[in-house]
Formats: sequence, C-alpha cells, structure tokens
Amino acid sequence: MSTFKRKFLTLVAEESSETLRGIASPGRIRILKLLRAQGPLNVNEISDALDLPQSTIATHVQVLERAGLIETETIKASKGQQKVCSIRYDEIIIRFDDEDPLKSKDHIEVSMPIGLYTSCDVSAPCGLCSTESVLGVLDVPDLFLDPHRMNASLIWFRRGFVEYKFPNNGKVLGAKIDRLEFVMELSSEVPGTSLDWPSEISLWINNVKVGSWISPSDFGDKRGLYTPHWWKLEGSQYGKLVTWQITRSGTSVNDVQISDVTLDKLELDKHHGIRLRIGIDDTARHPGGINIFGRGFGNYDQDIVMRIHLKEQPGAKM
Repeated sequence: MSTFKRKFLTLVAEESSETLRGIASPGRIRILKLLRAQGPLNVNEISDALDLPQSTIATHVQVLERAGLIETETIKASKGQQKVCSIRYDEIIIRFDDEDPLKSKDHIEVSMPIGLYTSCDVSAPCGLCSTESVLGVLDVPDLFLDPHRMNASLIWFRRGFVEYKFPNNGKVLGAKIDRLEFVMELSSEVPGTSLDWPSEISLWINNVKVGSWISPSDFGDKRGLYTPHWWKLEGSQYGKLVTWQITRSGTSVNDVQISDVTLDKLELDKHHGIRLRIGIDDTARHPGGINIFGRGFGNYDQDIVMRIHLKEQPGAKM
C-alpha cells in the first residue's frame, strides 16, 4: 500500500485485504462519501445524516479506522466525549498487476505552504496568522509582503488575490500532462460570522481564469478540527475542501464542470512554472471575501496541493 500526501491511495489488491474490506460495504461507502462532501463529523451527525442507528455507524467507523481510511479524534462534548471522524483520501486506486506502485508514478504532487505566495494584491479586512498567533497587524494590506508570511496557516481578505508559483515538473520530465488539479480548503470571509454569506472565489492559472466556485458560508458555527483553541470563535473556523480540475475537456470543481477552459488553453508546455492565483475577481457577483486554510487550521491538515497527472509513463526520467 502506498500513499501520496494522505489524499491519494494506491492499493495492491492481494496485499490490501484489510483496506479492501473497509470499502466492501454500501454503508461504509456512504460514510466515506458523506465525510468527503461534508468534512469531519461525529458519530451522531453521521447517524442523523444517513438515517442509520448510532450502533451501526459506530461499528462501521471501527472498521474504517482499522482499514486506515478515516482518522478519528476524541474531543470534549457538552456531555462527556465525542469521536470526530475525517476522511483520509480523496481517491483510491486498486492495482491488479505486479508492478510496484512506488515505481509507477503516473502523477506528481507538490504541497505549497499557503504563506509562500510570490505576489499579492489584497484589500481590508485582511490578515494572516500562524498556528500560534496573528502575524503583524490586522487589516493592513502592505503587511502581506512581510517575510513572516511564510509561517501563515490562515490567510483572509475581502478583495484581491494571492499568487503562488509551482514547478512545472511535467515540462521538466518531458511528459504530456493529462490532468491538472489543485486542492485547497476555502471559505467566505465576513466580519464576525455568518453561515449565509456566499462568495464567488475564482482561480487563475498562468493568467487564464479557469472558473469560479461559490462558497456558501464563512463556516464560523463550530471550531475547526485543527483550528487552534486561541483563535476566536467569532471568526471563520474551517472551510470546504475544494478540488479544481482542469482536463482536455474543461474545468470542474468537486466533479461539477464550471467552464470550458481546457489544458490546451493554459499552454503549460510553454511555461517552466505554473502560476496559481486565487482570490475575488473585480467582476464577482458575490464578492464575499476569502479564507485560505493551511496546515494547523480548519478541518484539513494540509496546504495547497497541486497534482499533475501524466498522460504517458516517462520511464527512466522519473
């Protein structure tokens, strides 16, 4: 069994009986799909959402935990303790050949800390914080260029963008890119908190706008699974895990097509880097701000992940 940044799992069929048992149940598959869509939930919440007895959910959770398909954390509740479950992987591939999956690299993955943006243009309210404290002074856009931004685990602003430069490893390897993905945890941004606060968040790649996703809320209703306890409860606590995928047929967000921008329009073979810009477009119909969650904040302990899927095996160059 081989993992790639906890979100991508490749199984060798004859060596993964315990994990395969974990997904060999319609009930457990429903739980995995629910956690993938909703984020971390406790046993009671899963039971209510799927309309199944808590005892049944608890049994399924034990199997999924043993199989390594979910993570659980026991936290304090109003009465006693509760077990919060979160999914570990977005994709699972089962191999039936004898090839070592560690040598079969049909994709490349890069994790970018959210504070390592190369350029920005933001407007207040805005700010950055690490897992330990607020970085600098709030609502001062010029401080987004402070070197301490490298320690950021949460970034927020009302208008504008931050831009990151990823290596174009597909070009370096001389391999044709079949699919490009970016995965990040996002939410709207509102002073205080509001569960009904839509925001149109847009993504650009190499200056090409690939599309927008509407965040429904700033998600300040409960503390994020990884959000530090010093962070005020009146602010955004977590976001949705959003997967932007650009293929040769168009662009989708969380498997829903949002535009006809294709890989060909990005002309990746002409660029040594892949510039990712995320933010609020000036023409947005719902300019409700943005929160970008990194490691140590929100419901997913990850930074911005870029995944390049290769069309052909580059062989020895890998």
